[in-house]
Amino acid sequence: MNGILKMNPTNLDRDMTKRLLLCDDEIHILRAVEFKLAGAGYEVRCAQNGREAWESIGEQIPEMVITDLQMPEMNGFELIQKIRENPATSHLPIIMLTAKGLELDKQAVERCGLVTILTKPFSPRELLRLVDDTLGSATLPTAI
Repeated sequence: MNGILKMNPTNLDRDMTKRLLLCDDEIHILRAVEFKLAGAGYEVRCAQNGREAWESIGEQIPEMVITDLQMPEMNGFELIQKIRENPATSHLPIIMLTAKGLELDKQAVERCGLVTILTKPFSPRELLRLVDDTLGSATLPTAI
C-alpha cells in the first residue's frame, strides 16, 4: 500500500479497547510484548516488518504504534515517515524499540515526533507503563 490512507468505517469506529500496533521482526519480542499488553487490556495487532505494519494501519488505524528500528522490507524510520506524511495517521503516538539507541541521530529522532525510544533489551513492564502514561488506562470503565 502506498499513498494516502483512505478513511473507511473500520478506520473510524472505536470500541472501549484501545488498539496498538506492534512491529518487530524478532518473533520472541513480538510475543512477549503482545502478551504483556494484551494482558493489560489492549488489543494488539502484530507485524513483522514495516510494510506489514503500514498495510495493517490501512485496514484499521490504531491508537498507538510501537515499532522496531531495524527490520526487513521497510525499517522503522521509513514506517514513521509514512505515518507522519499521512493526514489520517500523522497524530499517532509512536514508541521506537531499538538495539541502536545510542547510535541514533538525535535530530532525526526529534523530527519523527516519538514518544520515546526504548533500547533493547527493555522491560515489557516499562513499555506497558509508557503506553499507559501516553494513552491513559487500558480500557474505559464499563457501564453497569
